[in-house]
Amino acid sequence: MEEIVIIGSGCAGMTAAIYAARAGCAPLVIEGPQSGGLLTTTSEVENFPGFPEGIDGFGLLWNMRQQAEKFGAKVESSIVEKVDFSSSPKKIFLSGDKVVESKKVIIATGAKPRLTGAKNEAQMYGGNGVSTCATCDGAFYRDVPVAIVGGGDTAAEEALFLSKFASHVFLIHRRNALRADKIMAQRVMDNPKITVLWDSIVKEVLPDENGKCKGLILENVKTQNSSEIQCKAMFAAIGHIPNTEIFKDHLPQDENGYIIPKGNSLVETNIENVFVAGDCSDKTFRQAITASAMGAMSAILATRE
Repeated sequence: MEEIVIIGSGCAGMTAAIYAARAGCAPLVIEGPQSGGLLTTTSEVENFPGFPEGIDGFGLLWNMRQQAEKFGAKVESSIVEKVDFSSSPKKIFLSGDKVVESKKVIIATGAKPRLTGAKNEAQMYGGNGVSTCATCDGAFYRDVPVAIVGGGDTAAEEALFLSKFASHVFLIHRRNALRADKIMAQRVMDNPKITVLWDSIVKEVLPDENGKCKGLILENVKTQNSSEIQCKAMFAAIGHIPNTEIFKDHLPQDENGYIIPKGNSLVETNIENVFVAGDCSDKTFRQAITASAMGAMSAILATRE
């Protein structure tokens, strides 16, 4: 039987593993379908403390993994298919009919971004001009035009953020009014560097000769007319999908599937000895550093007697 099992191998999971391993608990990390989590698809991380020259996402997570293993963490390349938290020890059912029992569990399964479904989008996601995080990647597009897709608070906030770097920002929204807060929406409308393209969806991301984004083909949802804009990046701001499906019958979740922590706690759940960390619970920040912070908090609580 394990002392602590960590489900997920991104920033939250690996930071939890470092802390739990240093506490002498030899945690078992179940990697999941994407070793290292979503950050491994990011070509360069410039805002994680300690790397003034930046570091690629895979390198950052590989460093975390080596650090965790140095202190005694174990990493298993497997996928959790279901769990049973109804009794102690907790049971984690892995692919291949393997069952792991553990006294404590830290859930750090992260979230996946919603993409638009446009042609070429998936192939160009992560380093080739298609992104879902303006905070992460906006600074790479200084003095060039970019586009952002969405109409809610996140899209408005990221459009304003991008306007600090880009030469111009196209905000593409499928409706004829923003869903963002009125003040935020007005700031967007008042910004001379932002042009809102109403009633429009992205049909295709156009690659240049190097496979990088050079523009978008749009379709007006009312007229079905097509148009083309020139931009060096497209940011999708249409929400995230937390990877929490297997926990829906065990832990409370909001309407979007984010696990709801217990009371005022950030990382405790309503089940004793089950903790949560990172983007599967945090729908506000979704940053590598905040996920790591939650991973540390969950491990500190999990290693207490």
